[in-house]
Amino acid sequence: MNIFIALVHYPVYNKKGEVVVTSITTLDIHDIARTAKTYGISKFYILTPLLTQRELAQRILRHWIEGYGAEYNPTRRDAFLITSVAGGLGDIIEDIERSTGKTPKIIVTDARKFPDSISFNELKKELIKPYVFLFLFGTGWGLERGLIQRADYRLEPVEGITDYNHLPVRGAIAIIIDRLLGR
Repeated sequence: MNIFIALVHYPVYNKKGEVVVTSITTLDIHDIARTAKTYGISKFYILTPLLTQRELAQRILRHWIEGYGAEYNPTRRDAFLITSVAGGLGDIIEDIERSTGKTPKIIVTDARKFPDSISFNELKKELIKPYVFLFLFGTGWGLERGLIQRADYRLEPVEGITDYNHLPVRGAIAIIIDRLLGR
């Protein structure tokens, strides 16, 4: 499958509307990696410009790929084998181009609907085309607007039955991937 996902920790907003770097959480790494593996995602990237945060994520990955965790829980190891850490979006795009020979089409997600948002049904039709796709999922209070504007697609938001719309990112990712790739 030529679908890649990235959990973006920068550039994202905080609740005051300031562009910030958010912290990596271990639960996100575990849960998103397992979701990605379950649905055949080619690779799951954790994007942060902070060296200390990248080192933390690498330490977690090493534990589950090479360390005691690999022996303790081989299925978790399988999920982490498709997980990678990157310092910037350019690094991710270069890695995808190296592995596929194609520049990915960028799909962004947000809790808000944009005038040119693509529906889940429309995007499902696009995903069968012979392109490579990279989904960007924002942490904090969402992806920086410039990043959203530059994307090839802006996916409509996941909406529940109330006006409240602040899902945990790992929950939103699972819902989105299932809606697009699930049986």
